[in-house]
Amino acid sequence: MVNDLSFHPVPGLRLAAAAAGIRYRGRDDLVLVALPEGATASAVFTRNAFCAAPVVVAREHLGRAQPRYLLINSGNANAGTGASGLDACRETCRLTAAAGGVPVERVLPFSTGVIGEDLPVAPFARTLPRLFETLDENGWPDAARAIMTTDTVPKLVSRRVEIEGRWITVTGMAKGSGMICPDMATMLAFVATDAQVRPEVLDVMLRRAVAPSFNAITVDGDTSTNDACLLAATGVSGVRVDDSNSVLGRAIAEVCMVLAEAIVADGEGATKTVAVEVVEARDTAEARQVAYTVAHSPLVKTALFASDPNWGRILAAVGRAGVEGLEIGGVRIWLDDLCIVRDGGRDPAYTEAAGQRVVSRRRFTIRIALGRGSAEARILTCDLSFDYVRINAEYRT
Repeated sequence: MVNDLSFHPVPGLRLAAAAAGIRYRGRDDLVLVALPEGATASAVFTRNAFCAAPVVVAREHLGRAQPRYLLINSGNANAGTGASGLDACRETCRLTAAAGGVPVERVLPFSTGVIGEDLPVAPFARTLPRLFETLDENGWPDAARAIMTTDTVPKLVSRRVEIEGRWITVTGMAKGSGMICPDMATMLAFVATDAQVRPEVLDVMLRRAVAPSFNAITVDGDTSTNDACLLAATGVSGVRVDDSNSVLGRAIAEVCMVLAEAIVADGEGATKTVAVEVVEARDTAEARQVAYTVAHSPLVKTALFASDPNWGRILAAVGRAGVEGLEIGGVRIWLDDLCIVRDGGRDPAYTEAAGQRVVSRRRFTIRIALGRGSAEARILTCDLSFDYVRINAEYRT
């Protein structure tokens, strides 16, 4: 499903993409999304202290009104740009609001790309008329491609669920490949449904969906300045959903999980997708602490790239994770169902050949039992390859 561009449009939501020339040449880099009157939305954003201008403005606008338009650009993050960046962002919102005939606070801006470069407003001004003219419910695939930066594939997924005898659609798109680590990941994600949902219910649905998905992945341990995930409900189906834990909430969570996994699978230079599961921890915070220590370890990640079952690197990462009073004799570690560590050392039945068979797979799980309690956590990560260094070394050239 990761690379499958078959999808279901969300009734009432229209999208358009165009080449504005903000940074890229010869490819679409500007997206307009139109929501119908009466639509509701909720969003979560990065916690990076140097959050980008569009994050600041989107938070402000969403706190005042429900959005009618989303304006998304790639190629320029408009982050680290100070007051001039805020001015440019607000001007792009003003241009969009004027063209759409709505108050400016009903436009939410989103940007992704290079940090620290001024955002040019002229490309927005000359491209917005074309975007308004070409808005289409079937514009999702073009939009998913236009928001890409170092991504190698667009990320688009749909689910449909039956509620009160009606089929309700949930469709989402995301971009993200590098600078991936909560909170959130370095990504933009947009999920929509045609159900009728109050903003406060949407907010609960979104936060529940984000916690095990976008906030449980890492490619390189770097948190972006621009992360944002928006959930919108057009209400066009007329089917009202008031229960955040309903079948609709579960479908939204599934769409977010598929998109999050697609981001890790498309990690810059990644060749493997690896789940790090920690069980038998004293609490969830401890489980996540151990999982992230392993998932972020350059030594673990480079061994995974080489398909080298260097289990000592995993053992060392667990040992330095800062777990107070860890009894190493109670720790067990598996590669999929192959036990590699128990009783403080290598499992007597473990063989290097068996370990290599597991780590040569495209997807597998590192499972760590701490022997301290019943809490658990799961983090999705990837290997660290030559191409990661090349892509990021050449990113601005």
